[in-house]
This record gives sequence, structure tokens and C-alpha cells, in this order.
Amino acid sequence: MKVAITSTGNTTDSKLDQRFGRCSYFVIYDQETGGIEFIPNPGKEASDGAGPAAVQLVASRNVQKIVSGEFGIKIKSLLDSLKIQMIIIRDPDRKIEEIINMLNQ
Repeated sequence: MKVAITSTGNTTDSKLDQRFGRCSYFVIYDQETGGIEFIPNPGKEASDGAGPAAVQLVASRNVQKIVSGEFGIKIKSLLDSLKIQMIIIRDPDRKIEEIINMLNQ
């Protein structure tokens, strides 16, 4: 299963970005292979439409779960319609490596 994690940077030492649509990076973590890919978020600085564009990006990577600090109301319904689960972690100090370890438990 693939999981997208919003990140402030492009290393596993980076912290969880609390903003889904405007995060700096998406970490695509493959739980089956252990593969990790960092994708810069092209919508980070968008004036509008960042959330739906982010959903499109992660959905194109066949993600089944997304970990972030918060999701907008429109995004929640969009993810529900795509059957993508949201995991909310409201801890801006949580590192990507810690989240990956949590997902593997």
C-alpha cells in the first residue's frame, strides 16, 4: 500500500507539514517495498486550487492513505469519493521517519 505524507523538506529527517494542499513536499512511501520518493508540491505557491491539484497528484501515484496535519472541507469529500483515507497528525514536530515507523507497526 502506498501512503502520501506531507513534508516540510526532502529527507526523512524533515517534519510533517501541517498543510495538505500547500505542503512543501509529498513523501510517497510504499509499505510493501519500503521505497520512499520525495515529490516537490507544484501547488505550494498557487493562488487557488492547491488542494484539488494536490489530490490529483497523490491519486496519480496510486496512494491509498494520506498523512497530514489538516485537510480542507472540500478535500475531505474529494478524498472520500476516491476512497483515499486521511490520517490527521496535529504534531508539527513529528519527523517523517517517525511517521513511517508508526505506519509499519
